[in-house]
Amino acid sequence: MALTGRLGLLAGLGALLPLALPSWWTLLAFWGALLAGVAVDLALAGNVRALAYHRSGDTNVRLGERAAVALTVENRGRRRVKAVLRDVWPPSAGASPRTTRIDVPAGEARRVETALVPTRRGDREAVGVVVRSVGPLGLAARQLSRPAPWRVRVLPAFPSRRHLPGKLAKLRELTGAHVALIRGQGTEFDSLREYVDGDDVRSIDWRATARRRDVVVRTWRPERDRRIYLVLDTGRTAAGRVGDIPRLDCSMDAALLLGALASRAGDRVDLLAYDRRVRARVEGASRTDLLPSMVQAMAPLEPELIESDAAGMVSALLSRVRQRCLVVLLTELNPAAIEEGLLPLLPQLTARHLVMVAAVADPRVGEMAGARGDLAAVYDAAAAERARADRARVTAELRSFGVEVVDAPPDGIAPALADAYLALKAAGRL
Repeated sequence: MALTGRLGLLAGLGALLPLALPSWWTLLAFWGALLAGVAVDLALAGNVRALAYHRSGDTNVRLGERAAVALTVENRGRRRVKAVLRDVWPPSAGASPRTTRIDVPAGEARRVETALVPTRRGDREAVGVVVRSVGPLGLAARQLSRPAPWRVRVLPAFPSRRHLPGKLAKLRELTGAHVALIRGQGTEFDSLREYVDGDDVRSIDWRATARRRDVVVRTWRPERDRRIYLVLDTGRTAAGRVGDIPRLDCSMDAALLLGALASRAGDRVDLLAYDRRVRARVEGASRTDLLPSMVQAMAPLEPELIESDAAGMVSALLSRVRQRCLVVLLTELNPAAIEEGLLPLLPQLTARHLVMVAAVADPRVGEMAGARGDLAAVYDAAAAERARADRARVTAELRSFGVEVVDAPPDGIAPALADAYLALKAAGRL
C-alpha cells in the first residue's frame, strides 16, 4: 500500500480541524470518512501483484549511442490495471522516460519502450520495475516493486574508426593495389628489377646481374602473418582522466584501431589486459571475429587502483608468446612506474620481441607550461615543465633499450600508433 499526496493534504487539514470545529463527533466523522475513502481506494485499485513482466531488446550498444529495451506487462488478474510504471536503471544507463502510464485489461499485455543512452562503458543492469495503481478517489494506491532482469553491455565508443580508411589506403601502398617496393630487414622477397639511382646497393642481386647486361636489384614486400600482441595496462595510472576521458578508454580506442589495421594487413592480433592479474584476454581470433572479440573483452574493464605488476606482466607475455612479435604496451609514461617496474625487465623482453610503448599525453600540461599570467600560473608552468622533462627522460631511457615510443594527446594517440605500425612495416622491421 502507498499513500498519495492528496491523502497527505487531507490529513493535514484534519489536524487543523480541532481549531475550527471543537466538536469531537465532527472530527470522528471526518477521520472515519477519510479512512473509508482509503479502504475504498485500496479495494478498487488495480491488483499490481497480478502483473508479470517480460523483457526484450538490445543487449549491446556502443558508448554514446542509443539502445532500446522493451518491457511487456502482462495482466494475469481479473480486473483492469491502470497504473504508473517506472522502469528503474542506474543513472549512467541514461534511461528515458522516467515513468509511463499503463492501462492493461485483464488477460492482455502492453509493451513499454525504454530508451537507453549510456554515459559509461560496462554492463548496465536493470534495477527493477515499480508499479503504482491509484484508486478512484486518489487517496491511496497499491504499489509493488519487482525485479525484471536485463543487461545491456556498453561497448567502447571507438571514435578513431574514422581514421581507418586513411590508414588502410597507406597500407595498400605497401601491400595492396598501389605497390610500393621496399627493402629492409625481415621482409619477404618479391621480384627482380633493373637498378635505378637511389637504390640501396645491398639489394643488388649479383648472380642475376651476371646473367644480364644491366644491374639487377631485388625488391621486397612487407611480411604478412606476423603477430601483434596488444597489452593494456589497467593499473592505477590508467584511471587518470585526460580532459574528460579516462586514459584507459583512450588506450582502448588506440588498440582497436591498430587491431583493425593489423588484421587487414594479414597479421595476427592478440590482446591482454593486465595489472596484477589477467583482466581480459583475446587470443587466436580470426580476422572477422577480432574486433567483436576485442570490444566485448574491453567493455567491462575498469582501472584498478593498484600499482601494476610489471614482472607479472612480462612473465605472462613471455609464457604466451614464443615466436618473435611486436609487443605494444599501452600504459602511462609515469617515471616512478616505468623506472622501478618496467625498465629493469626490458632486456629480457626486447631480446625476444620488438617492443613499442604507447602513452596518452595530457594537453593541459602544455597549456600550463606556456602560462605566465600571475604568480600561481608561473608556479604551474614550472611544475608542467618539470613533468615534461621527466617524460622526455623516461622516453629517452626507453629508446635506449630499442623500444619504440608513441606519445600523443587523446585525439592523436590512435592515428599516431597506427602510423608507427605502418612505419615498422615500411622499414621491414615487422
